[in-house]
Amino acid sequence: MIVTLTLNPALDITYTVPALLPGTTHRPHVHAQAGGKGVNVARTLHALGRETVAVLPLGGFDGEAIRAELEASGVPHHVIPIAGATRRTVTVVEESGLATGFNEAGPEIGADEWAEICAAVASLLETAVLDDAAVLVLSGKLPQGLAEDAYASLVELADGFGVPTILDTEGAPLLAALSAGPAIVKPNAHELLDATGLTDPVAAAAELLKRGARAVVSSHGPDGLTALTAEGTWTARPPRVDGGNPTGAGDASVAALAVGLAEGLGDGNAWPEVLADAAALSAATVLTARAGVFDADAYRRFRSEISAQRSA
Repeated sequence: MIVTLTLNPALDITYTVPALLPGTTHRPHVHAQAGGKGVNVARTLHALGRETVAVLPLGGFDGEAIRAELEASGVPHHVIPIAGATRRTVTVVEESGLATGFNEAGPEIGADEWAEICAAVASLLETAVLDDAAVLVLSGKLPQGLAEDAYASLVELADGFGVPTILDTEGAPLLAALSAGPAIVKPNAHELLDATGLTDPVAAAAELLKRGARAVVSSHGPDGLTALTAEGTWTARPPRVDGGNPTGAGDASVAALAVGLAEGLGDGNAWPEVLADAAALSAATVLTARAGVFDADAYRRFRSEISAQRSA
């Protein structure tokens, strides 16, 4: 079972318009769904037919809306009630594919709530280890109230159960978690440079590997994904995709990486296939209007077209 944790979930509202014109009135097509990076990962895994559960703290009116949407969509979930009100995010998607986002900060997580979250994750991991395909996915920025080493604690918690982790975050929480040895960290190119202070993405990825990550998979937009491991470096480039919504594409790639990790990723022979799959699923997600949803036909077509190349 693949457990995803979203510490700062949101009610994701997507407005689709022909074009965003400041100072004018728009009549968009509107869609609302449970969101946050880990929720998107779980939604993608569920669509792929993989056993998964999304763990998330929820509170307030929008928290109840998220719970209801997850129940209606059938995505397995475990909710930790919190006192604060869950946030909203609004994305305006134009026909050209340009997306403009408005992301609220979200509530503060108290000490007792944090303890309940950790206990819930531990309980699910204890169950998951009965399955040989257990993985913990940690995604998104930390909410207010949690220390920078919160993700490090969760990586260590999973390690105690023998469960590998994928970490998709940025800045100080990313750096603080590296010494705990996450199996994969997945920053984008900007997050790589911002976290390390370096100007070369290759050198920045190598720095994260040196600090404790077992593999660094970085996303570079249309230039695809690069995986840096102790065994080597691979790059998978997706086909050009016009239009759609790039929101959630990175989460789709994390879902593919989680599947690879669950199936025993760990040697150089597996990385090309897993990385190509991540690039294909990410590109197929861009073709849709909503995060966590992918074009299944395009995914199969892209997967047959993409191959990962090993760097010298």
